[in-house]
Amino acid sequence: MISAIGWTTVALLTLVILLAGTTNGLAGFGFALVGTMALATVIDPATAVVFMIVPILAVNLSLVRDLSLDELRTCSRRFGPLIGAALIGTVVGMAVLSSLPTAPLRVGLGLLTLGFVATAQERIPLPDWSAGRAGAASQTRIGMLGVGGISGLLFGGTNVGVQLIAYLRSFDLSHGLFVGVVALVFLGLNGIRVAVAGLLGLYPTRILLLASVGAALPAIVGVAVGKRLRAAASERSRRLVVLSLLTAVGFRLVGGGLGIV
Repeated sequence: MISAIGWTTVALLTLVILLAGTTNGLAGFGFALVGTMALATVIDPATAVVFMIVPILAVNLSLVRDLSLDELRTCSRRFGPLIGAALIGTVVGMAVLSSLPTAPLRVGLGLLTLGFVATAQERIPLPDWSAGRAGAASQTRIGMLGVGGISGLLFGGTNVGVQLIAYLRSFDLSHGLFVGVVALVFLGLNGIRVAVAGLLGLYPTRILLLASVGAALPAIVGVAVGKRLRAAASERSRRLVVLSLLTAVGFRLVGGGLGIV
């Protein structure tokens, strides 16, 4: 991790967060992925993952605004095993994060980014959790524990949570319940991650921690700006912008990790 961080770097981080928020508001997805992967091209990737925790928490707070207490209780009862396993997996992923060498981590993040682009274009389909007996088994308590643990491990170390979203969609939930589960999972995970990052000493300097907290504001502003721009752009053009950006970032991460660029 970087041992020191200057205000010029803080300004750059803020600009990236603003861009990631705008991207999320424009396309409806991509904040954590765009922000983390873009930052990982200019600073230590482990630091980029940690820096994004608080801004992700701030953006996800909007998910709970329209939920009732009954919906939250229903979500917590039904998906308790998934949430609990994901929390444990996240802590383990964060603990491993601090020991990973920079170059392989950068390559891994790049490959995850390119993999996300491929799945979004349906070049590589995500698992169909709802299909047949395998789908029914994955929705049991044991299935939730397995999916939650593995997904939490990946999310804790990379900020990539698309596999959890794909799994939750397989339950064919109503919009309110789906939003509630997403809120509980990601708000819970990121709330725990703030505390764990502090306990594990993953924030290399106090300035970085303060910058991460301060980045919550440009994240929210970026989302609001992106939502305003959404009305002027077609769905196809929005997806093209986001996926093109992620493709460029993914190749740069892989190239940087391999020493090519």
